[in-house]
Amino acid sequence: MQLLNIGFGNTVMVNRIIAVINTGSSPARKLKDVAKKAGKLIDVTEGRRTRSILVMDSNHVVLSSVQPDTINQRMQALEPQYHLGEYFAKERELTGDNS
Repeated sequence: MQLLNIGFGNTVMVNRIIAVINTGSSPARKLKDVAKKAGKLIDVTEGRRTRSILVMDSNHVVLSSVQPDTINQRMQALEPQYHLGEYFAKERELTGDNS
């Protein structure tokens, strides 16, 4: 279990992250709105500007004030041999989930 700092002392489990996206696009804003309506939005920005959106395997959406590139660098520092897309694939392989 590795925890990733996403700002202001808040952490998420690295192997639960599906995607880290920038907030600039219309689909990203829609994703945020849908998660809010479903009660699956977690805002850890502490009132600061939202710079990245983390999509978790539980369908939760986490808003962070840390840049997506910074989050990616922190993930690389934890396990340099993996890229963001490979975390989820590795977890699925370990659990035997082929869906």
